[in-house]
Amino acid sequence: MPAADILIIGAGVAGLYTALKLAPRPVTVITARPLGEASSSAWAQGGMAAAVGPDDSAKLHLADTLGAGAGLVDAEAARVLAEGGAFAVEELTRYGVAFDRNADGSLKLGREAAHCRDCIVHATGDRAGAAIMEALIAAVRKSPHIAVLERVVVEDLLRDDQGAVGGALAYDVKKAARVALRASETVLATGGLGGLYAVTTNPTPAQGHGLAFAARAGAVIRDPEFVQFHPTALDIGADPAPLATEALRGDGALLVNRDGRRFMPDYHKGAELAPRDVVARAVEAERAAGRGAYLDARAAIGAKFPDAYPTVFAACRRANIDPCTELMPVAPAAHYHMGGVMTDLDGRSSLEGLSAVGEVASSGVHGANRLASNSLLEAVVFGARIADRLRDATLKSRKTAKAPADRLPLASKPAPPAAMAILRAAMSKGAALIRSEQSLLKTIDVISALRRRGDMTSGLKSALASAELIAQGALDREESRGAHTRADFPDTGEERFHTELSIDVSEIEMEKV
Repeated sequence: MPAADILIIGAGVAGLYTALKLAPRPVTVITARPLGEASSSAWAQGGMAAAVGPDDSAKLHLADTLGAGAGLVDAEAARVLAEGGAFAVEELTRYGVAFDRNADGSLKLGREAAHCRDCIVHATGDRAGAAIMEALIAAVRKSPHIAVLERVVVEDLLRDDQGAVGGALAYDVKKAARVALRASETVLATGGLGGLYAVTTNPTPAQGHGLAFAARAGAVIRDPEFVQFHPTALDIGADPAPLATEALRGDGALLVNRDGRRFMPDYHKGAELAPRDVVARAVEAERAAGRGAYLDARAAIGAKFPDAYPTVFAACRRANIDPCTELMPVAPAAHYHMGGVMTDLDGRSSLEGLSAVGEVASSGVHGANRLASNSLLEAVVFGARIADRLRDATLKSRKTAKAPADRLPLASKPAPPAAMAILRAAMSKGAALIRSEQSLLKTIDVISALRRRGDMTSGLKSALASAELIAQGALDREESRGAHTRADFPDTGEERFHTELSIDVSEIEMEKV
């Protein structure tokens, strides 16, 4: 295929918004599936945080973001995020997103955990992610500067002789052939990695492949140990686990045990609206004690449930639960990755030619614990900053970029289901909500054993790399902080530090494709 000017890998909110904002510069977006399918963005229920209320301000949003991040939020990145909230809502509205509004036309705002104001904008109740995706997809389809390559599965990044990233090695499903997609600038927007865990709210193909691509190319990966577990996934045996949005608790739903006793006041003064890591650990503690954990929306929402939260209601009804009159069983589930490819305020990674945006990036805004509904905002604000940087930039040619030779003999296939079942079970047992040196070492042993199997594929290689980054980062961080809890190091250390991991790529042989 001919070289692209700018190549965006991933077609969630981060990738599509970045592509739109690059106009009129030509850009190619590649996605493993048709636009909108198997994207975590489309599953986002809670909404988008933005300081747009009459009693709100960017300073308050900034303070909430800093408070939730357990000491590791980059203050300048968080300021950029918070100050970009109102403009992000305006921009998305111009692209056709119909945010929910009150009778007087003002934005209808909700509240979620660790926010001091009502500042969450919604769309069609709990369909904010889907509504934003639908609007962006429609805009992309009409944009002449954007070429979309669907059903093209990226396997690794290409690098030139100077170590700069120059595109991607991919498998074109329709042509049943590997292709080298060379580009002057490559933007990773590949999303998260919840699919590495046995219980997750993410699409199961979300296995951290973009993180693995960047690491193998030599990029610095920051804080991979910080995986956020949503406290209220519906515990109904589904894979992935349907999410019971935090907006339910913002609307007054309570967490109770099997006896109907409300338990969150026992754990935190913020009760149901405490930071997510606190609520997740409390839910897990109640379950471990045999008391169970349930979300009770009967009094607070009741008959309004089907119209106010259609996605959650549909999931409950599929499990023969009527949330208007019955309790909803819940459990923590892998939900969001705060770590990722380390970037600066304009989306640059540590490698020339490579940018990252959205969940795959570590922009600095989430620290050790993401503030509720900051993820969609981050994708929009930092996607725009990448576009502003690249729109008129003079970019270098990367026509000599090559692929890692060890990738080429592997089958261009997803990870074998049997191998992924073993990996997901190991991650959920040893590198999930509560970790220890012993559990993490056992997880790394499982990863090593899976590498020795005879059914290695391109997809499994990436999944194992991302899983090991999480486990190794968690092993290195001998403290408990935010979403990272070590049973053998329960205290939070006085020193605030970031985990930074990288792979020595000098021994990885590159080969022309």
